[in-house]
Amino acid sequence: MNLFNYIAAPVFAFMAATAAADPAQWKSEWPQTDFTRSSIDFADVISGGPPKDGIPAIWEPSHIAAADEARLDPREPVMTYEHPGQPARAYPIRYLMWHEIVNDVVGGLPIAVTYCPLCNSAMVFDARVDGKPHTFGVSGKLRFSDMIMYDRETQSWWQQAVGEGVVGDHTGTFLTQLPGWMESWGEFIDRNPDGLVMDEPDWRRAYGQNPYLRYDSAQRPFLYQGENPPHGINPLARVVRVANRAWTFERLRTAGEIREAGIVLTWTSGQASALDSRTIAEGRDVGTVRVRDTTGRDVPHDIPFAFAFHAFHPDGIWMLGQ
Repeated sequence: MNLFNYIAAPVFAFMAATAAADPAQWKSEWPQTDFTRSSIDFADVISGGPPKDGIPAIWEPSHIAAADEARLDPREPVMTYEHPGQPARAYPIRYLMWHEIVNDVVGGLPIAVTYCPLCNSAMVFDARVDGKPHTFGVSGKLRFSDMIMYDRETQSWWQQAVGEGVVGDHTGTFLTQLPGWMESWGEFIDRNPDGLVMDEPDWRRAYGQNPYLRYDSAQRPFLYQGENPPHGINPLARVVRVANRAWTFERLRTAGEIREAGIVLTWTSGQASALDSRTIAEGRDVGTVRVRDTTGRDVPHDIPFAFAFHAFHPDGIWMLGQ
């Protein structure tokens, strides 16, 4: 979440981790949030650095025809969302890296496109709560290194990695995850020449640059104080999460296709890691994962780091094969 060079992280991590987690100290920043309603231990909540809205979510994104987009390299990752009866939409990670949440409306449906760089957790949510549209911002707080979002309507806090309301009026409520996936820009436009792509936001940011240099090959997660994943899995190894199951990228990349638990997972090369090189387009090839059911329909999933899956699904099932 912190938009500064990862080299400076250890010092700031110590400062943030030792700060007291006291809701009484947060009331001036969050006067409308009901801290008496919560499902989490506040001791697990730390500052990510920027304050509330210090990382500005996008509220009303502009889109352009995919055919008119000239800034994206074919290897750059985008989040794809396909809504029935609407042109497919791509949300470049080069923008989500600096904004983390895009609030959009597609075919009359309010959605929240979210990305937490520290967990590599990228998901699209139905932004309705109890049938009412909600819009989401970045709280500036982290729990197990994952972004805590908030909604502007009630100022409730939401855990991005699971789409769960964890503080405030919506505690215990879950957002519905929609089928969306991360793929290369080249894959998107080849399949959707008439699609739309989110236009560059009107903010002064180093779009196309990665502020977390070599993060996904670091020895430990940033601002994470939880347990490491089991089975000797590298904490920063990518996994494919479907519900409470996880498949390692290593296994899927080797197999190319896995058919298990009623779903079909595939891996193809050609997508750059957003969290490797300084320039996103130059990141090493981590490939694209697609998850479908046996009839070919896309299945909601996520591609977090292994530590994040273990932190938020401690009883999750690791699909390690034979």
